[in-house]
Amino acid sequence: MTTVSSPLAGRVLPLEDVPDPVFADALVGPGGAVDPVRVPLEALAPLDGIVVSLLAHTFTVVDTAGRAVLTHLGIDTVQLAGEGFEPLVGKGDRVRRGQPLVRWDPAAVAASGRSPVCPVIALEASAADLTGLRTGRDVRAGDVLFSWN
Repeated sequence: MTTVSSPLAGRVLPLEDVPDPVFADALVGPGGAVDPVRVPLEALAPLDGIVVSLLAHTFTVVDTAGRAVLTHLGIDTVQLAGEGFEPLVGKGDRVRRGQPLVRWDPAAVAASGRSPVCPVIALEASAADLTGLRTGRDVRAGDVLFSWN
């Protein structure tokens, strides 16, 4: 079992509430989303592993069991071309759960007309593999978001 921690403080939402059909319909994979607090913050590693993908607005960490978790910082934030996002690690870096990976400001994303909601996706998993995801609650960065069995 892999425990996936919330990379951000905020309110946990079901994927179907994400304003992007690719995430809302779980086409990328199952998981949850966090509507982050609207202050500058750092997105944290959701598990121990290696950063296998890193763009300013999204990252994927893979653990030793090969389980990959994608965190997408906001919706349509690729259109910002990295502006307002500061990666703190590099692709290929080994990271620890709770380690800051990207500095950004959800309020600035919202002010740009985009949603700051952040999907946290278990890649190559099925919904039946995930347990413990409780939506409608507030989490702190680092709190357990769900378990991957």
